[in-house]
Amino acid sequence: MIVEFKDNETYLFNEIIEVLQRYSEVYKFEVDYESVISFKDLEIFPKQRKVYCGKQEIPLTTKEFNLLYYLATNEGRVLTYEQIYQKVWGNYVQNIENNTIGSHVCKLREKLYKACQERDFKISCVREVGYCFEVK
Repeated sequence: MIVEFKDNETYLFNEIIEVLQRYSEVYKFEVDYESVISFKDLEIFPKQRKVYCGKQEIPLTTKEFNLLYYLATNEGRVLTYEQIYQKVWGNYVQNIENNTIGSHVCKLREKLYKACQERDFKISCVREVGYCFEVK
């Protein structure tokens, strides 16, 4: 579930943050997102966690968004299953289930390719290694 605040509702969020900051045992996690990642057919807005093909928003799950963001920010690089798993799932597992990553990539491709039928990008599988986000 994604919750978005309207401009006049941000005071609630700010109050919650103030309360959390009073307690040192609460860990603070920050992610440094770029403002917009833009390709010819695809725009990724990390701060809003939204993806658009033209003016059409592509609804993605949290994992799908994180996966796309990680692949797109490493455009042209082959990312190993281990790298993807650590970055997107946030933990280290010695025997990574490539099927887990593969099924998420499959669903992500399906959504992206359906929305962007005439696209200049693709998510390529590098057999037994990982995946690569490529732009033509």
